[in-house]
Amino acid sequence: MRGADHQQSTMFSYISAERRVPKDHPLRAIRFMTDTALKEMGPRFEAMYASGGRPSIAPERLLRALLLQVLYTVRSERLLMEQLDYNFLFRWFVGLSMDERVWDATVFSKNRDRLLAGEVADGFFAAVLSQARAQGVLSDEHFTVDGTLIEAWAGHKSFKRKDHTDTKTPPPEDPGNPGVNFHGERRRNDTHQSTTDPQALLARKGKGKESKLSYAGHVLMENRNGLAVNGCVTQATGRAEPQAAVAMVEQIPGWGRITLGADKGYDRRELVQELREHQVTAHFARKQSSIIDPRTTRHAGYAISQRKRKRVEEIFGWLKTVGGLRKTRHRGVDRVGWMFTFALAAYNLVRMRKLAAA
Repeated sequence: MRGADHQQSTMFSYISAERRVPKDHPLRAIRFMTDTALKEMGPRFEAMYASGGRPSIAPERLLRALLLQVLYTVRSERLLMEQLDYNFLFRWFVGLSMDERVWDATVFSKNRDRLLAGEVADGFFAAVLSQARAQGVLSDEHFTVDGTLIEAWAGHKSFKRKDHTDTKTPPPEDPGNPGVNFHGERRRNDTHQSTTDPQALLARKGKGKESKLSYAGHVLMENRNGLAVNGCVTQATGRAEPQAAVAMVEQIPGWGRITLGADKGYDRRELVQELREHQVTAHFARKQSSIIDPRTTRHAGYAISQRKRKRVEEIFGWLKTVGGLRKTRHRGVDRVGWMFTFALAAYNLVRMRKLAAA
């Protein structure tokens, strides 16, 4: 018998959002790990807010909403609020009831800035990493380091001379979006600067590639299961990778000897010597004039590190295709670094869920 096509909606519903989400949904495991990390961050949240005054959006809900934005590649806060308004799954994950009003996009952005100003991303990343360490899925001996370029939220038109001596004036027919003819002009970071994002620098991935205003993102990965154990964002100076590698290695807990894999870009004499002072064996891909000799490459561990180090590209691929970091929506090293660290924590949550399922 054919059913009737009635369009009238039901006034009341007795099914909660908890019952609507399937028991085997991937977000259930991520929600459990997220709530555990947020509970650990409770004292940090208490110090950020005043004891009196009008209540703001709970930081736990803010972070859950931002986590959904990263996991589902929602490109703006306005679209995120739209999803929260009618998506039962999003409401359940954030902690909103079916009848609770969704925040205005501007109000959400203003409250989010409070989290950006604090070290909340670092604390959340550390809380997630502590769960992975408690589960025994982290390696404490073998690591890989690598870097990538993150395109800044600034265009070539904003890249102007620092001394304001530009001789080419924009055409008067379109003052709102003027055309700029910079062909034949030598544009360098020491003479030019972006007016949109002054901390973004002109960089390119390699020879023959186009130059873009970018930041440099760095990741330290453990080799056992491919989890990110540290990360940071610096200016794309071209010399930041060795400095970032040493800084992240120094934060590895323990005093035992470890191995560090990387590509040929890290095979530099001064970096290898500095790592040896920190009891780090450099398992870098060798250049023709490499300081890494057969005393290191003859061991089977070197070949394993060369095979494992390629997994760090999986992290960068996820951050750019899913995490929304192919082109950042924020400006400045601090804000871009905040989102980079938070996206790394989201990647670890996804990876830990898969490891637990396996």
